[in-house]
Amino acid sequence: MSPAHPPVVQSAGALVWRVRQGRLQVVLVHRPRYKDWSWPKGKLEPGESLVAAATREVAEETGHDVVLGMRLPSVRYRLGDGRRKHAHYWAAQVAGRPDAPALLARPPVPPASTDEIDTLRWMDVSTAEKKLTRPDDLEPLVALVDAFAKGRLDTRALVVARHGKAVRRAAWDGEEALRPLTPLGRRQAKALVPVLSAFGVTQVVTSQWARCQETVAPYLAAIAGEPVVNERLTEASHQSSPSQVAAEVEDLLTSRADSVLCTHRPVLPTVLDVLSGHSRRKVADTLPTADPFLAPGEVLVAHVALTVKGPRVVAAERHLPAAD
Repeated sequence: MSPAHPPVVQSAGALVWRVRQGRLQVVLVHRPRYKDWSWPKGKLEPGESLVAAATREVAEETGHDVVLGMRLPSVRYRLGDGRRKHAHYWAAQVAGRPDAPALLARPPVPPASTDEIDTLRWMDVSTAEKKLTRPDDLEPLVALVDAFAKGRLDTRALVVARHGKAVRRAAWDGEEALRPLTPLGRRQAKALVPVLSAFGVTQVVTSQWARCQETVAPYLAAIAGEPVVNERLTEASHQSSPSQVAAEVEDLLTSRADSVLCTHRPVLPTVLDVLSGHSRRKVADTLPTADPFLAPGEVLVAHVALTVKGPRVVAAERHLPAAD
């Protein structure tokens, strides 16, 4: 007997875009099995995050390693067997743009077979609109075109990370600055690797205290990178001078690098206040405002457009840590 409510099939992909002679173009793929034109996407593997699935599936179906930008509207529809499908989409650019290193923490991805994808084509958005087989696939395209027209599509990521689960203060006899992650915290740190990679992070800024440095260590190992260790981002320094933390966030907002800032719960209100001050009202209203702001190991991805008036947070999204 089939279940009354069959499980939802989760998939993820991206609208890969570029600009040629002032025209916005996107990638469409043709699937011979279904005889349709669609966005590159695919089902999640067991234990895989949405953003990791999106970058993997795009690489498999297009041959392009991509960096994700802002999230786009998702698409829901019913499959032929009665199951429901939920396709999650992001805007994306091919990795290796001139102002960002191409090296990312991703293993090589085998290409999709020609039985699955037999044609890949860059198209002007006006052509893609007519070529798409499924009408629902127009919704993320409309959002992409709207963001481009408003100067909000070309963004950099500023990822705010709260360190992973740490040993409780009451159970730690050493210096507060040396209090380490728990086994769960170390798993959360490892789970951050594909998330930070998906958003193209190349600059890692972290509090000087051990639990923050341990949180970003797996990603640094994956990209063979070096952290920017900042004493101002510790709880103690923030308590004495929140303005110094605010200044650090302001600097990261103007950076052209995709960055992660790893810090502590008591520091997060100051970080979020700065982001809010540079956000569109619609975005500012979605930022966390209540303690604990982010769970241990959770990240907030701020998508920052560098405008003539300064940095502007045009979108934001959160990604939960690994489950216990």
